[in-house]
Amino acid sequence: MSDPNVLLSSIAALQNSGAPAVDSNLDVAAAQKTGEDFEAFFLSQAFENMFSGVNADPMFGGGAGESIYRSMMIQEYSKVAAGTHSTGISDEVTREILRMQERQQH
Repeated sequence: MSDPNVLLSSIAALQNSGAPAVDSNLDVAAAQKTGEDFEAFFLSQAFENMFSGVNADPMFGGGAGESIYRSMMIQEYSKVAAGTHSTGISDEVTREILRMQERQQH
């Protein structure tokens, strides 16, 4: 079991650091999903630019079908990359959403 004094001191440290308080009225799960969705969208835009200079391989046909599937592949790459939280974008967006929710309550 965790020591209650350690938990209380860590909560006090978070409150003093300016981090938003997690209240029962804050929708943390929705804020996290929105942050991750935003990061996935941002990364998909970056990946689109990255793949724009890559030509279709004539061995596999290319054509309109490949461009459609490339778009779907980029979307999936973006979702996977956003799920790792490697850029930190989703964490910042989530933090700001929770901060705005907290301000609306006061």
